[in-house]
Amino acid sequence: MTKKQTKQPAPPWRAILRIVLLVATVISMFFVPWILVRAWILPLPDTVQEQLDEAIGLGFDGMIVYVDQAGKPPQYFASGWHDRETKIPAKPQALFKLASISKLYDAVAVTKLVSDGRLSLDKTIADYLPELVGRIENTEKITLRLMVQHRCGIPNFTDAPNFWAAPTKTYEESLALILDKPANFEPGEDYEYCNTNYLLINKIMDDVLGYPNFQFIKEKILGLLHLNHTFGSLSEVNLDDVMSGYHVGHPFDLKADEHGMLATAEDVGTFLRALNDGSLFEPGEQEIYSSIYRYEHGGWVPGYQSFAKYHKDLDAVVVEFYSTTDSKLYLWNLSEIINNRIVKILKRQKAHNNI
Repeated sequence: MTKKQTKQPAPPWRAILRIVLLVATVISMFFVPWILVRAWILPLPDTVQEQLDEAIGLGFDGMIVYVDQAGKPPQYFASGWHDRETKIPAKPQALFKLASISKLYDAVAVTKLVSDGRLSLDKTIADYLPELVGRIENTEKITLRLMVQHRCGIPNFTDAPNFWAAPTKTYEESLALILDKPANFEPGEDYEYCNTNYLLINKIMDDVLGYPNFQFIKEKILGLLHLNHTFGSLSEVNLDDVMSGYHVGHPFDLKADEHGMLATAEDVGTFLRALNDGSLFEPGEQEIYSSIYRYEHGGWVPGYQSFAKYHKDLDAVVVEFYSTTDSKLYLWNLSEIINNRIVKILKRQKAHNNI
């Protein structure tokens, strides 16, 4: 005969854990950036322009939106300041720093060079940049394909401490930030967005071409699409044509800082339409591109946030530029909420027009 089993009291650590979790939840509620909640719950405006004006009220200094929807003329929107110091209103045709949206152009350039037989997706860093063997881990395993896809494990040079306070200006300076550092993972075994990949890709393209690869981009992409308002650097433009950029806590306009490609929202939208509908590619190229990279992108550098996306259900390209950033990326999250609201407005307008 066995003794009757009695229910044992729960270990005291479980009760303590419950209390700790409850307290953590309550505390976290007080640290929610309520501006994001406010942006989420505000009634949806009737027009895209009203949404831009609302975004300015939520903390952005300036904003530009371009919409290319099939069957409609292109739409241009702007709100806030082109330059808040001189009180110049935002201009829909202003130049804007594209930041990582430029990777789409780089990936197309790689695609065209692969199609021409001048690059191979299966060759490695060791093949193209032998001087880096022993300075970067796994150079014999990291292929061009893995670099384009952010699957190589190389450390990201822009993650260096205080990088954005004093950004590097040359390939050599940027590369020095990651040399002799351990890999984050084995090539092909994970994904990690990494600007070092495209630093090396641009160097490889320069070496193969024998001249700066942006010239190739101008000839094979910008020229094909008649994009006359896309540039490789600030040195090619009138600075007054560039929208000012501001970073929370930093007192000065950041538009004079060099961060690579600039374009109007319309030029980006035209490029993205051609990327998605395939008109940018020669026969066989789109299959290569689809195997290595995406068809939309966002970008961030201090003072500038940019988004370019094709919405299949609307058959619309939407490009959004925001001229304010912050270190905690609250404004990045806020901009994504606003982007979603703009698309909802467009969908509602489409549904109304179809009635």
